[in-house]
Amino acid sequence: MPERQRPDPLPIWAKTLIMDTVQPQATMSPVRPLLKWAGGKRQLLPVLAKHYPPAFSRYIEPFVGSGAVFFDLLNAGRLADCEIQLCDVNPDLIGCYWMVRDRIDDVIRELERLAREYRKSGTECYYDVRDRRFNPARADLQSRSSSQSEVASRYTPELAAMLVFLNRTGFNGLFRLNRQGGFNVPAGRYTDPRICDEEHIRAVSAALRQPSMSIALSPFDETLAGATRGDFVYCDPPYAPLSATANFRGYTGRGFSDADQERLQQALITLAERGVRVLLSNSVAPSISRLYEDNKDVAAAGLQSWRFPARRAINSRPDRRGAVEELVVSNVGPRPATN
Repeated sequence: MPERQRPDPLPIWAKTLIMDTVQPQATMSPVRPLLKWAGGKRQLLPVLAKHYPPAFSRYIEPFVGSGAVFFDLLNAGRLADCEIQLCDVNPDLIGCYWMVRDRIDDVIRELERLAREYRKSGTECYYDVRDRRFNPARADLQSRSSSQSEVASRYTPELAAMLVFLNRTGFNGLFRLNRQGGFNVPAGRYTDPRICDEEHIRAVSAALRQPSMSIALSPFDETLAGATRGDFVYCDPPYAPLSATANFRGYTGRGFSDADQERLQQALITLAERGVRVLLSNSVAPSISRLYEDNKDVAAAGLQSWRFPARRAINSRPDRRGAVEELVVSNVGPRPATN
């Protein structure tokens, strides 16, 4: 799908910051993801990094979410000479990224205003933003748009700032929609959340403005269709639930079904046969295990599976957050640990 036209040329400060973030120096902080995200991969980066290919010409991420792996590669200087494609089907996420990329001053101005309001009234401010501003603005945007792509293209700095605000003050950084399409995440319990970290947000904006980067609203099958030999694809789809009560299908209002998981498996087999370097993370739910572990078609394409321990971070009951197993599938074998 076509993406919004970006302004050109880049300001000098943005070009300088991009050079610094792509080739980080020891004195500079790494660029962190903009958003907390359900299933974000920051804690799993040491495991995933073992499957990064030694060289690739293009990086493609069809379920970008918070982009933890993208930022990890960026901070390591692995994307300096690469074409980059970041995609997702969540129009709020992509619309927010476009606004942070293209209208960063306006986003920061709105976010600073929301931070001042939150310091005065806390939780009351959260629900006012969620119920009286963000949801009505989103509903109006949906009613005036004929497609989700149009929703993303009509996103505003005010909506982007509200999304960042709700992400940083809501429960566990969730993005969840109810059946009516309204954002319904409750307020989190924070003493002093960092709502507007201007230096961080500008660093993210500069990273997203690289000339070699494309950010698009696109389903995974369309995103992956153009991948060719020499590309590196990382897939982090909505995880298959480990149990009926663990199911989470509120990310886009549509969910990610077993049939979608099967279509993704077939797409990854095709990519591996095409010579694309593939990396997938998912749960070890029985349906996913059947798709990837001891699967003849997967093995014939050169894909292997590894299980590793991870921590379940999202549950309404703290006693049910803890160690679980997750699955990595790749045609790049893990690098041995170095001392």
